[in-house]
Amino acid sequence: MQYRSLDHFLSEGRAGLAKGPIALILVEDDVEINTTVRHHQQYRFSQVIVLMPPSFKLARDVAETVIRIDYDPDKDLALETAVNRVNDAAPGQWVYFCYNAEYLFYPFCETRSIGEMLGFHTEERRESMLTYVIDLYAGDLEKYPDAVSLDQAHMDRSGYYALARPGDSTDTPPKDRQLDFYGGLRWRFEEHVPASRRGIDRISLFKAKPGLRIGANYTFNDEEYNTYACPWHHNLTAAVCKSRKHIRYPNLQMAQLHPLRMAFTPTLGFGFDGTGAMVLNQHFASRTSR
Repeated sequence: MQYRSLDHFLSEGRAGLAKGPIALILVEDDVEINTTVRHHQQYRFSQVIVLMPPSFKLARDVAETVIRIDYDPDKDLALETAVNRVNDAAPGQWVYFCYNAEYLFYPFCETRSIGEMLGFHTEERRESMLTYVIDLYAGDLEKYPDAVSLDQAHMDRSGYYALARPGDSTDTPPKDRQLDFYGGLRWRFEEHVPASRRGIDRISLFKAKPGLRIGANYTFNDEEYNTYACPWHHNLTAAVCKSRKHIRYPNLQMAQLHPLRMAFTPTLGFGFDGTGAMVLNQHFASRTSR
C-alpha cells in the first residue's frame, strides 16, 4: 500500500499501527533499499513502514509487503517528525526506526523474532533499548569506490569507548545510567565529522506513549528512555550496522579511508547475502594496515 504523504497515511491507514512491533525505515538515497527492508522483515515486525521519495523504486516483492509513504528525507528534522507523529498514533506499541542501508542485530536474532526479544525486554520493565550504530565499509575501496559492500562488510575491531553524559548544567552531576558512546569511522576521522554527529549511540527501539518526543540527537524527553539499563541490573542492548554511501560525512573523502591504520578490520560476524538476509558464522579476516 502506498500513501502520498504522512498525513494521508495517518488519516487513511492508521489501522496499520494497531499492532507492533513497528519498523520505520527512512530512505535518504538509493543505497540498499530493498535489502534493508528484507532484513527487517525476517525479524517478523508486525508492520514495516518505508518513508521515501516517490522517485525511488522498490522491488515488487518488497512493495507488496510494506506500507510505503512518499516523504522528503531532506527536510529539517525529517526523521524526528516521522517518529514523533507515529509515536502519537501508536501508543503502547514498540517502534523501531532506522535509515536505509542500516541493519539491526540483537541477541539471538538468528533464532528469536523481534517480538520475542521485546517481550523479554518488557518483562524486565524496560520501555526503550539502547543501540550502537556501527560503521561498515568495504575492504577494497578500489573495487567498491562508494564503500558499500554487504558481502565483504568490514568494521573496526577496536577503538570504541564511552564517556559519562554531562548533566543539564555545570552544577549537576552526570546523568544517571547514561553514556555517550564513540568509535568507528567517526572516531578515526573525527576532524571531518561535526561534534554533534560523532556519537554512535541511538535509542532505536522504544515503546510509544503520549507526550514522548525524540530530539535531533536521538534521545527522548523522558530521561529514563535514554538509559542503557534499569537501576537493578543490566539489560539488553543491540547494534545497528550502518553501511552508507560515503557514510554521510560530507567533508570526508573516501580516498582517506585507504590508510586504515588498524591491524585488524574483521568482516561482520553475521554478514549478509545478496538479499540482505543474514549469513551466520563468517570468519574474521585480518588485514595488515597500509
